[in-house]
Parts: sequence; structure tokens; C-alpha cells
Amino acid sequence: MRTVEKACAKLNLGLDTPYRHKDGKIEWNMIMTSIELSDYVEIVTEKGNGISVHCNRVFLPQDHRNLAYQAAFLLKKKFGIQQKVDIHIRKNIPVAAGMGGGSSDAAAVIRGLNRLWNLHMTDQEMATFGLQLDSDVPYCVYSQTAMVTGKGDNIELMPKLPKMYFVLVKPKVSVSTPEILNKIDYDKLEHVNVNELAEAVETQDYDQIVSHMGNVLEPLSSKHHSEIKKIKEKFEKYGADSAQMSGTGPTVFGICRTESQAKHIFNSIRGFCSEVYIVRPV
Repeated sequence: MRTVEKACAKLNLGLDTPYRHKDGKIEWNMIMTSIELSDYVEIVTEKGNGISVHCNRVFLPQDHRNLAYQAAFLLKKKFGIQQKVDIHIRKNIPVAAGMGGGSSDAAAVIRGLNRLWNLHMTDQEMATFGLQLDSDVPYCVYSQTAMVTGKGDNIELMPKLPKMYFVLVKPKVSVSTPEILNKIDYDKLEHVNVNELAEAVETQDYDQIVSHMGNVLEPLSSKHHSEIKKIKEKFEKYGADSAQMSGTGPTVFGICRTESQAKHIFNSIRGFCSEVYIVRPV
């Protein structure tokens, strides 16, 4: 049996972390949205055993270190499935970019195998299952604008965003998410008011969305990767309505009301960076 799942990249319009749990896990308060930039995950099941992962990016791990592999392994174990699983990932989302590419691939595997194996898991059950892989996987199961709280497992779906465009810039650096999260000093964080952003999304108010965006981790990642700040300054120079880092970085995105505005910024920035994209929310 065979299926193909679309695995959308995500952006953090708002990202805050109120505290760290005693088990070391982060408490999140985020507004996330999914965008057109996507990987495509083909899943083939057949008689036999074992799991294989193939990807068009040869430098990505294609064994147990890959979240897509782990998703298939844990599902097989949970439901006692004795079948071979072949996973083919066509990677378009930049790697280690703060856009949830690996998590979205894992979520795609969960959705695809849920259907192929007739597991009858609800979206909520798939999201809860995905939390053991990574805190972004539960959101990526849904892949639509949502408020995400708790350890990443509380997903409150929100209305589709008003018409807008994002220009994404991924500098040639990679950010280690665990490394950044381990360096959080909660006494020094300048928290983001995610609730005001949520209200703006609910009322479809573009100007209020722009004014209430924020990422509490941006100063921390920028301290270790100066490219983040430089790219953000270019967005401001070329006329983005707002710009900020997604996730733990290093991708920075500018938000624009019109396509012409986005194209102007795209053309102005791509001379400085090779990985630049114009996308819309899905």
C-alpha cells in the first residue's frame, strides 16, 4: 500500500515560554501557522519487516536518528504491526531552520500510517502520540493556524489568517534547538503577550497581528548568530511590515500585506542570501 503526505513548514507568529517543568520540558505559549513551503513524504507498506528512510538531501540521517523513522518505529511497536515501511522524503524545507521540517515529516508519517493501517486514531490521539517525538509534532499533525500551549500538546485551532505574504530568509548557519533551550534564563526573558496576538488572529486584524508578533527566543539566538539580526535589519530597510525569527532560528521572516511588497523585498534580499522564499499561509 502507498500514500503521499504533504508536510508543511511552520512559522511562529508568537512564541513565549513561561517556565520550565521539573522534568526539564519547556512550557510553551505560541501562535503557529503553516505555510506553502512543504516536504512530500511517500510511505509504502508491504510484507516483511524493518523501516527504511530515503531522502533527496543526502546529509540528513536516514536511520533511527530521523524523526520520520522514529514515528514509524513507535507506531509499529504501539500497535504490534508486522510490516515493512519504506519512507521517501522529498525535502524542500530548509534543514535546522526553525520551521519544523523534521517534525512535519514525522507528523506526515503518523497521518499516513494511521490511514494505511486503519488505526482509526483521531487527530488529538495522533497529536498526543507525536509529543513523544518532538514538541512541534502535535501541531504539525494539524498543520493549520493554532494556539499551542503546555509542552506542545495543547492545540487550539484558530481561524485562517487574513491575506498576507511571508518572505523567508534562511542564512547559512544551523541552530541547535536543544542548545538554545538549555541556555534560557527565565529571570531575564522579556515575555511576549501571545494572548493579544491570538485576539488579533481571531478578529482577522492584519495590523494588530503585525504589531503583536514576537519571539522570546530571538535575542538569545541572535546573540550566538549575528546573521539573524542583520537579516532582520534588511527586512526593516526594504519595507516589511514586521520581521522576526521563527522557532529557535535561524530563519527570519518578513510579513507583507501585498504580493508586490513581498516581491520587492524578495528581490532586494536575495542578492545577500541564497535561500529566500515567498510563501503564503496554507
